[in-house]
Order: sequence, then structure tokens, then C-alpha cells
Amino acid sequence: MPLSNPASVTVTTPTSSSSTPSSVNASVTSITLLATNNSRKGGTIWNNSTAKLYIEFGATASTSAFVAILEAGGYYEIPFSYTGAISGIWTAANGSALVRELT
Repeated sequence: MPLSNPASVTVTTPTSSSSTPSSVNASVTSITLLATNNSRKGGTIWNNSTAKLYIEFGATASTSAFVAILEAGGYYEIPFSYTGAISGIWTAANGSALVRELT
């Protein structure tokens, strides 16, 4: 069966014209890195700590439930169009996460 293209399909790529930087101190208990923001287009997280940072989409991160692990100096790009809360937890409370939210 041949493939066909139904009527014209338009794909719109999200764009951002501003970013908001923040710093979140490392914590050995789950902490919010970014609150829910329906205007978010994307974002970045840089682990400015010597400890591992576990990132989770949602209100609570743990070392057993996470989306990504950032080693010391690690970098993560938040997927475009994810607007929910993002939490994190470190293996030791030193340093911080440097976060940029793109809107």
C-alpha cells in the first residue's frame, strides 16, 4: 500500500525570546528546581556541585525514581513543551543547580 500525505500538515517549532536564570542550592531531600509554568518553552539545568544530581519530572525526585542523573558539572536540556514541575535531589548537599527557564 502506498504512503500518502493527507492534506497539508503544518509543524510549528517552539521558539523562545527570553530566559530566566536561577540557582537552587543542593539538598539531600527532594527540592523544586522549576515550578510548573504553562509558558515554558524549554530550559537547561547545570549541576554546579561535586555530588550527583537526580532530576525528576514532577513534585518529588529520589535516587530510585528519576528522569536523568547529572554527574558533577553535568548539563541537561529540558524537553521543549514540558511545562510541569521539575524536582531534584543530590547525593550530598554542596553546590547548586544553575537553571534557565526559556519562555
